[in-house]
Amino acid sequence: MALGVLQAILPERLPTTTQLLANYPNPFNPETWIPFELSQDAVVTVTIYDVQGQRIRQLQLGLVTAGRYVTADQAAYWDGKSETGEAVASGTYFYQLQAGDYTEIRQMVILK
Repeated sequence: MALGVLQAILPERLPTTTQLLANYPNPFNPETWIPFELSQDAVVTVTIYDVQGQRIRQLQLGLVTAGRYVTADQAAYWDGKSETGEAVASGTYFYQLQAGDYTEIRQMVILK
């Protein structure tokens, strides 16, 4: 009986689509969180680019189970630093979520 209840409730609680949400705060200094939702388990990567399209940082989140990752303790975290650990300059940056076959890009601003 408990299994039947869980099976009835679980589909309503899981997202029906995978999506990348707006980072917060935005604008930010020096750190931001990048929330997302997954409709199915996927290997997740978040990549940060500058306005010229140069990769600044890549966050490998690994295999993530389906669900909502929208709070600061669950969302992807970026400390405003490059791959080499240097703080990035103020300006516009783009973040890309790759989760399985899904890819989406959004814009964010860092102000110092």
